Amino acid sequence: MKALHFFTVVAASAAFAVACNNPRTADNSVDQAQDVNDTTAMTNEDDADFAVKAADAGLAEVELGKLALEQATDQRIKDFAKKMVDDHQRANDELMTIATRHNITLPPVISEEHANKQRKLMEKSGSEFDQEYIDLMVKDHDKVVSMFEDASADAQNADLKAYAAKTLPALKMHHEEALALRDSINPTDTTTIQRIMP
Repeated sequence: MKALHFFTVVAASAAFAVACNNPRTADNSVDQAQDVNDTTAMTNEDDADFAVKAADAGLAEVELGKLALEQATDQRIKDFAKKMVDDHQRANDELMTIATRHNITLPPVISEEHANKQRKLMEKSGSEFDQEYIDLMVKDHDKVVSMFEDASADAQNADLKAYAAKTLPALKMHHEEALALRDSINPTDTTTIQRIMP
């Protein structure tokens, strides 16, 4: 069993290295994983793409959460960040198990898009950091909830469909908590207030 797992890891690593040299891929870990999955994944392209994007989002939440644990000033933000790290790491581990079972390559690091967000966030400090982090959490979870809703309804792979359905309630709760935190930190933010015209 250990030998088989080692072979799978080596084969995936070799395939990932080939993808890195593919002219169709730039320096984006998501693109590279998708290229590998075009030829090796034992599931359809849409399901493999969902797994890759879900993994990227999960990795980003863990990385951003760790950063917030170090730099946030508001204890509520730190508590939320701790939940992000714990919940998303657990979800990432479960997704990795499914991906291994279906020979789906997941990105080992966050995409360039998320890395750029992380770099910009690292430049902030104090209350500005807190606001920027929670804004990111609202926006990111808005996208992720939509992606998981689609997968829970449309995924053809039974394991990925079940994973999406199981994970979705926690993601919705994260989104609601992030919205509430953003509003409490910055009560003048009108992006979530519907204006009624006279």
